[in-house]
Amino acid sequence: RRYPTVETRAKTFNGSTHVTVPDDSAFLKALLFELRLTDQNFVEYRDTCTRINKSSVYAVRTDGGDLWPVLAFQKSGLIYVCLPLVEQALKPRPPLLSISGISQGLDLLSGILDFVSPSRKNEAELNAKVGQLRNLLLQACPLGTPLQTNLRSLNSSFDDIQDISTNRDPRQPAWRTNTYKGKPHVSVCITEKVKCMQYDKRDVVDMWQVYGTVACKCDIEGAAPNVTLSLNLPTNGSPLQDILAHPCVTSLDSAMLMSSSVDALDDSAFSGPYKFPFIPPSDSFNLCSYTSQVPVPPILGRYQLNEEGSQLKLSINLKLHESIKNAFEYCEARIPFFNRGPITHLEYKVSYGQLDLSREKSLVVWVIGPRFPKSLEISLTGTVTFGAIGEEHPTDLICTGNTAYVKLYFRIPDFTLTGCYVDQHSVQLFSPGKPKINASRELISSDYYIWNSKASAPIVYKTLF
Repeated sequence: RRYPTVETRAKTFNGSTHVTVPDDSAFLKALLFELRLTDQNFVEYRDTCTRINKSSVYAVRTDGGDLWPVLAFQKSGLIYVCLPLVEQALKPRPPLLSISGISQGLDLLSGILDFVSPSRKNEAELNAKVGQLRNLLLQACPLGTPLQTNLRSLNSSFDDIQDISTNRDPRQPAWRTNTYKGKPHVSVCITEKVKCMQYDKRDVVDMWQVYGTVACKCDIEGAAPNVTLSLNLPTNGSPLQDILAHPCVTSLDSAMLMSSSVDALDDSAFSGPYKFPFIPPSDSFNLCSYTSQVPVPPILGRYQLNEEGSQLKLSINLKLHESIKNAFEYCEARIPFFNRGPITHLEYKVSYGQLDLSREKSLVVWVIGPRFPKSLEISLTGTVTFGAIGEEHPTDLICTGNTAYVKLYFRIPDFTLTGCYVDQHSVQLFSPGKPKINASRELISSDYYIWNSKASAPIVYKTLF
């Protein structure tokens, strides 16, 4: 799909640095070359190690110059690509974070992926879905700016589009694509993910941070129903920072937006309640996201690994903090052994839980189970012997020698590390009928590492933000 109005705007914004978009066949040829799908030989400007692409943003070389930024990624044999508008000169290239079109383009491509991918195994169904994209883009992105990226909620028939445009309630916002009939029902789920890096060293500071998301689904009658939802913290809760709200939120207290984790000197804190008045979309959506600096990580650990001849001696200690709810859906510690052969002998002593060995015999899984013991402390000691290394065994360029880690995986239902919760009585609906409110929360581990304190561990950042 091409948007002549967007190309005209690009010429105005980019000025002399503007590169004209070539025709479809020339663009496709250049894109496949840039993605290394048509020429596997070494090409200096494309394959040099000084040009390592760490994102889905590419510069596609054309006869008129380098076309940038081109968003492209591959998924299940298909390539999803778009060219966002840059509202400034292209030389020197502006930072990616300053280009709002990149996030909009990724959001739209993700919506197309979500619409198309369930049919990828059936060629006839896939062709039918692709054939519907033109009409769906007329609704989702009529003039080049995405208005709705959830393509599943749109109508695939062009006749339906005509009907909607003539019968639509003028009060109904663009993000409410249909109206609900039935008893009002609101579902809210707070999901917090905790990232952690523990080193157990005096000269290296352990780091951890919480990332939260509030997901909502509001089944409410009316063209533009008003809903107010409040997030609350207990007395000792950790304040929420870096709050980002969905565009459907109609107003926000400025104090909620002041607290930032980026500014180390910023001591502003707003402990709630965090009120979000909004007109909900028809489908599930993320009302807001946030971060928080909690005083302690949920599980403190120590990992020590020593190499003695052909054997490795390991010692792991884990302690659940007393403030954490001791009720897990699952909890396990995975201990990978890189750049070594299969484990031929494992002798161990575990104070709690059980040990499993992966099929390829290069990963030890410590299954802790649904809860820690009353002492809240558990330990594992053991000796590991390896055989000859083969191609099927995992390798890692960073984790060599004794540089190794333990990675924790856990989920605690009905609990958040910040203490954040939704009081059902604080959900207000300005519509007839008493609504049914479902509120849930959960804490999930994400990149939760405990590094071997007997070896050097990679430290590439001072904060996790």
